[in-house]
Amino acid sequence: MHVPDGFINAPTSAVTGVVAAGAIAVSLRGARRELDDRTAPLAGLVAAFIFAVQMLNFPVAAGTSGHLLGGALAAILVGPFTGILCVSVVLLMQGILFADGGLTALGVNITDMAIVTTVVSYAVFRGLVKVLPRGRRSLTAASFVAALLSVPAAAVAFTLIYWTGGTTDVAIGKVAGAMIGVHVLIGVGEAAITALTVGAVVAVRPDLVHGARDLRPTLRLRVNGELVDAPAGAAPVAVRASRRTLWVTGLVTSLVLAGFVSFYASANPDGLEKVAADHGIDKRTEKHAASDSPLADYGVKDVTDARLSGGLAGVIGVGTTVVAGSTVFWAVRRRRTRDVSPVSTSGV
Repeated sequence: MHVPDGFINAPTSAVTGVVAAGAIAVSLRGARRELDDRTAPLAGLVAAFIFAVQMLNFPVAAGTSGHLLGGALAAILVGPFTGILCVSVVLLMQGILFADGGLTALGVNITDMAIVTTVVSYAVFRGLVKVLPRGRRSLTAASFVAALLSVPAAAVAFTLIYWTGGTTDVAIGKVAGAMIGVHVLIGVGEAAITALTVGAVVAVRPDLVHGARDLRPTLRLRVNGELVDAPAGAAPVAVRASRRTLWVTGLVTSLVLAGFVSFYASANPDGLEKVAADHGIDKRTEKHAASDSPLADYGVKDVTDARLSGGLAGVIGVGTTVVAGSTVFWAVRRRRTRDVSPVSTSGV
C-alpha cells in the first residue's frame, strides 16, 4: 500500500507530513517507557523482519497481491509507540534506498501504514485480551483479529486522504469499495502472518512480548524477611542467553526471507496498485526522486542475474534496517536511562 508521488496533492501531503512528524515525536517519548535493555534489541529486529516480510507479496485475487503492513505485529511485540517507530523506519528505508513509496508521500505512508494500522490494531488487541480468557491461545486469537482489521482500516484511511487531496477526479465511492474489498482479503494474510509470528515468540520468550505482559508471572524475592517484586529485567543467565539466540534466529530468518524466498513472491500488483490502475488514480504518478538509486525496485544495479540482484538487495535492506532501527531504539533507551538516573543528594 505504498503511495507513490503524485497520488496526493502538495497541501494534503504537507498536512500528513505534520501529522506523521507529530506522531513520531510522541512515539519517541512513549517508546522510552516501552523499551528496556531486553526489548530494545528486539525492536530493531522487528523492523528488519517487517522489511523482509513486506518483500513477500502473496496472491489474494485474480491479478492482485498483498503484503504485510506490519503495524499490528510491531505493536503487539514491542508496544504501540515503538511499533509506530518500527514501521516508520521501514518506510523511510524503502523510500530512500529502494524507491518504494514516494518521498513527498512519506507523510501519507507513515500516517496510513504506521500510525493507523498500529493504533487500530493495538486498540482492538487490548480490548480482546481484556474479555477473552487469559492464556496464549487468546493472545494469538486477539493478534489475528487485530491484524485482520488493521488492513481495511488503512484502506479506509487512504480513501479519506484521497478524498481530501487526490490529484485525479475519481468517484470516491468506487475508490472506497475497491480499496476496502481487496484489503479485507489482504488482511487475512496479514492476520495469519501476525498470529503465527506472535505465537512463535510468545512460545519461547513471552517475557519479551509487550502484548503478553499480562501473562508474565511476577518474580518475587525475599528481602529482609519480606517478599518484594524483583526488578524489571531480572532473569537467570540461561534466559538471557536464549534472548541472544532468539535475536540471531530472527535475523537469520529475515535474511533468508528477503534474500531467497522473496524471489518466489507474487509479481502481481498489490491492492493499491491494482485499484489505482483500474480506476485511473495513477494518471498523475510522478517519477520517484530515488528512481536512479543503485537499489531501486529491490534490485542491485548492474547485477544482471535477477535472482542474485533481488537477493542482494533484500539482504542489504535487512541489514540497513536492523542497523538503523537498532540505532534509534538504543538511543531512545539511553535517553530513558538518563531520565530515570537518580539525582545525587550529597550535601543535602
